Amino acid sequence: MAPRSPSAAVLVLHGGYENGTEPPPPGLLNLPGTRMRPFVRALRRATRAPAGAPESGQEGSPERGADVLVRQVRYAHRGWNGSRADALHDALAALDALGEEAGEAGEGDGVPVVLLGHSMGARAALLAAGHPLVRGVVGLAPWCPPGDPVTQLAGRDVVLVHSSRDRITSPQATQSLTTRARRAGARTCMVTVRGGDHAMIRRAPAWHRLTTTLVTGLLGTGSLPEPVTAALGLPPTAEPTEGTLDLDRLRPRRGPAGLQPSP
Repeated sequence: MAPRSPSAAVLVLHGGYENGTEPPPPGLLNLPGTRMRPFVRALRRATRAPAGAPESGQEGSPERGADVLVRQVRYAHRGWNGSRADALHDALAALDALGEEAGEAGEGDGVPVVLLGHSMGARAALLAAGHPLVRGVVGLAPWCPPGDPVTQLAGRDVVLVHSSRDRITSPQATQSLTTRARRAGARTCMVTVRGGDHAMIRRAPAWHRLTTTLVTGLLGTGSLPEPVTAALGLPPTAEPTEGTLDLDRLRPRRGPAGLQPSP
């Protein structure tokens, strides 16, 4: 039986450092990469095809039987490194490779991809979003320098999640980028996690659940929370606060996926 063509893909980009030309350490020693493992596991569970469905991957692969490919970017360097923007180039190369991989499993114009990035990885995801395969970006505690462009986000869905207590990257800068991107033609939303932290250790289950809901919602394999859908539909002239939501006003919807407003 021929492999089942994937319906979509997720590309996961972990965090890193502002500077560092050495390669990331291997395995669990790469703490930014290890931090994303629970997100990857949750996404693979949430996007796994029903039992008995035709296979869509190679024998023994983590996505065996799944309709959605979940892949992780491997960085050549630990840091962003100024104008070199090493993580961005790695993200673009990974998108090209993902397109080739998905094309081998089926036919079509290209599998739609949602980028999931944390910190430096979120910055790379936002800047790589102009790639033709990308449909949306979910950024966790993103690094959003004020000079970064946003025109590449036009026509994309962008949801950024940030702790109000983050001391490594700025939630105010995230809100500013969300607003600038909306004015440039993106559909954007920001979700604030009160009491969280940059490493996503505080309130970790909430980070994992929300992220899975957002990614599957943007993929079309799940449902977005109604407030997120409403925020993504705001006009370009909306005020920054209109597109900013509070996680604590969202709660799990009945069933394995989705969130809905609290009463």
